[in-house]
Amino acid sequence: MSDPPVVALRAVDAADLEVFFSHMQDPEAVWMAAFTPPDPSDREAFDAHWARLVADESIIARAIDVDAGVIGNIASFDMLGDREITYWLDRAVWGRGIATEALRLFLDVESTRPLFGRAARDNIGSIRVMEKCGFALVGTDRGFSTARNREIDEVVMRLD
Repeated sequence: MSDPPVVALRAVDAADLEVFFSHMQDPEAVWMAAFTPPDPSDREAFDAHWARLVADESIIARAIDVDAGVIGNIASFDMLGDREITYWLDRAVWGRGIATEALRLFLDVESTRPLFGRAARDNIGSIRVMEKCGFALVGTDRGFSTARNREIDEVVMRLD
């Protein structure tokens, strides 16, 4: 039996962006995330987006490392008066508890409560990650999914 992966969060550095961008080239991951940039393959727009994220002091963004290698990112930001979380992990590590551990670690960094998370209603894995970290379903919404090119149902989760 192998040891469980060692999950750690750290500040995002420029080298991480190459990995983050590569994650967004996975069509299945983009479909599941649903609410993505209009063109995930647009590197210039991606770099501009991340430049804004790291320059905005109200945003907390962290790289997720597993066994000392970057496999995703997690962040919190303000949206319409609420504090929200977002995360993205390489599909190769889905289903191993890494997202749950990363979110648990992030909740020690992001102390704002209530804290909200959203997911496409069919993104059962992401919903389960938030539930395991204490988020509860507080509503539903509909939004336009650029990845699916249509409106879809989403769940709204809240951590008090």
